[in-house]
Amino acid sequence: MKINFKGLSIFTLLSVVSFFLLSFGYVRHSSEKKVTGKKISSGSMHGAMHGLVSSVYDSLHLENSGLSKEAYEYTVRGIEELKAKGELQNDSIVTICDFSRPSSEKRMYIIDLNNYRVLFNTWVAHGRNSGKEMAASFSNTMSSNKSSLGFYRTGDTYIGGNGYSLKLHGLEKGINDRALERAIVLHGADYVSPTFLQANGFMGRSYGCPAVSSREAAPIINAIKG
Repeated sequence: MKINFKGLSIFTLLSVVSFFLLSFGYVRHSSEKKVTGKKISSGSMHGAMHGLVSSVYDSLHLENSGLSKEAYEYTVRGIEELKAKGELQNDSIVTICDFSRPSSEKRMYIIDLNNYRVLFNTWVAHGRNSGKEMAASFSNTMSSNKSSLGFYRTGDTYIGGNGYSLKLHGLEKGINDRALERAIVLHGADYVSPTFLQANGFMGRSYGCPAVSSREAAPIINAIKG
């Protein structure tokens, strides 16, 4: 499955319970599915879905939070096509990380579509070799220390060197399908904090992982894990 982002930098997580899309975004998962290798259409959505998109986007005032309607529509369109292919059963929670915005801005959005709620709107770090304040370069290569864009499925949790962490499964061949092999996970980090931002003007950077603040890591992971 490939997605035409048209310049969008989006990371999305899908967990059959939740979905993750990286310009950057997430949906949680319920079962293993093969990547299709087919492109997600950039065409218009059918009327019912378009109405839902507009309703949720407008009701939650997502534009005021900095999330463009274009990025949101790409995410929902991807969910719709994944469901049509039988690759996604539960799409209630979506995580979108918009890497077209600087790390100094709250560019991670975790949205409960069923209940019209923004669960989290917070900071997220990108890979150290993707750029300083802005993520401008992305990679699916081992040891690149860069972020990867695209749709992801959330996996198992574990306790590692960065504490409580969440494994991510990239769904796009050649774009992010080596995420698990690269140990790209969601974890907390001290360099994602208001204090670090005030001292440096931008958030710290990871080795390619979408890192969030240490304080918020556990509640975020518990909200979107598979």
